[in-house]
Amino acid sequence: MLAHTFCASTYGVDAHIIDVEVHAQGGQPFYSLVGLPDRAVSESKHRVDAAIQASRMEVPRGKIIVNLAPADLPKEGSAFDLPIAIGHLLANRQLMNDKVPKTVLLGELALDGGLRPVKGVLPIAVEAHKRGFEYLLLPEANAGEAAVVSGLKVLGCTSLRQVVDWFNGKAEVAPHVTNLDELFSQHTSEVTVDFADVKGQENVKRAMEVAAAGGHNLVMVGPPGSGKTMLARRLSGILPPLSLNEALETTKIHSVTGLMRSGSSIVTTRPFRAPHHTISDVALVGGGSIPMPGEISLAHNGVLFLDELPEFQRKALEVMRQPLEDGFVTISRARMTVSYPSKIMLVASMNPSPSGDWYDPGNPEGTTHGQMQRYLSKISGPLLDRIDLHVEVNKVSFEELSQKSQGEASAAIRERVMACRQIQQQRFLGMDVHCNAQMSSRQVRKICRLDDAGAAILKRAMTSLGLSARAYDRILKVSRTIADLERSEQIRGHHIAEAVQYRSLDREGWLG
Repeated sequence: MLAHTFCASTYGVDAHIIDVEVHAQGGQPFYSLVGLPDRAVSESKHRVDAAIQASRMEVPRGKIIVNLAPADLPKEGSAFDLPIAIGHLLANRQLMNDKVPKTVLLGELALDGGLRPVKGVLPIAVEAHKRGFEYLLLPEANAGEAAVVSGLKVLGCTSLRQVVDWFNGKAEVAPHVTNLDELFSQHTSEVTVDFADVKGQENVKRAMEVAAAGGHNLVMVGPPGSGKTMLARRLSGILPPLSLNEALETTKIHSVTGLMRSGSSIVTTRPFRAPHHTISDVALVGGGSIPMPGEISLAHNGVLFLDELPEFQRKALEVMRQPLEDGFVTISRARMTVSYPSKIMLVASMNPSPSGDWYDPGNPEGTTHGQMQRYLSKISGPLLDRIDLHVEVNKVSFEELSQKSQGEASAAIRERVMACRQIQQQRFLGMDVHCNAQMSSRQVRKICRLDDAGAAILKRAMTSLGLSARAYDRILKVSRTIADLERSEQIRGHHIAEAVQYRSLDREGWLG
């Protein structure tokens, strides 16, 4: 007898429905699983047999062939256990068939017949709904995530026995319901680390406000102990909340990598990823035999923080150039090509020299001019070009540290950032652009119009600093954000002047 069940497998952040065919006939015991399965799928036979026995049902005997179609797509993961088990029971006539063609099945089987959670559930639920399936049956721990997709009956089960009883009409399983409005209303702007706790560094706080308001990349340069890491970790507290579309995009990426917590439904806060400087280029941008997203994609719609930027491998930093420019990563392998989104805010910090100190002409024992230049040369010019704001962070004085008064709270800064983002949302309505930093060169020319004073300041800066065309665009984008923060439709001279001062790392400008 030939039985059909349906499962799904993820490729990138999208999913494909997989037809699980189980052919059973009499004869000598023989089992074959075909369709490019990986090791986890190939080992499913042992889990399936044990789970069927533990559920007090008959394990099929004889010649059994399982085909995962289409056969030319690689299959990976343990989510195929449940559809294979149901296929066995259908082929052995232990199961009614009327609901099976309407159902996508997912789940890893435990040896006692229990269902364990799997990854990649949200993109699979989206594809199942798109393909017209009525039910998605999966482990109870994954039900909240899948139920984000409306129009699909998501049934969370705890065991193979419960699944079989539902198919046979002996048990009812209520569809899981996820209230997105309630989830987003529960998301608050509570900040565990606040800018109010930071003494001094007003210029850096201003730069971070501009970066957050326009989604701009930022690098901080300063000696050890000046507060670079502390400031970077407070950036999340002033970013605007995720929109529903951004939350779904982010959740898809976290889902396919298995980072969703058991029982969670959707990512409601912007990611903040801070990999160690020993990370490889593959871990940073993604890869593997079956390509998986890297840190730059896991930070999509959020912040990727690279502490001690020059200590990262040169190769790892250079492969970030294209994703930073295009907003996505394309990974090609012999059998497949996948793309992962990577629209991020890159925030980096670095010391000005190997010793951590600035060059001081009056200190012959200190860091030399050449040491600072060599240290900076670890970061290529093309990568620096893609960073909009370059900020010098100096040590905080005793007077500033001993002040009893607190600085401006993150909540107040966040209000201004959100108001600025509202202006940008109206500007880019109907476009695939969420903030000023994502504007194309054509959009920059159209939107970022200067007055005469601004044009004159920018011309002098381009000539004296020898800036590239990319740096020119970046200055215009930053000046547009500064103008938006002031609710100014026109980009004026002082907006350009502030944006230009944030290019201090270009060429030798930062060396004084």
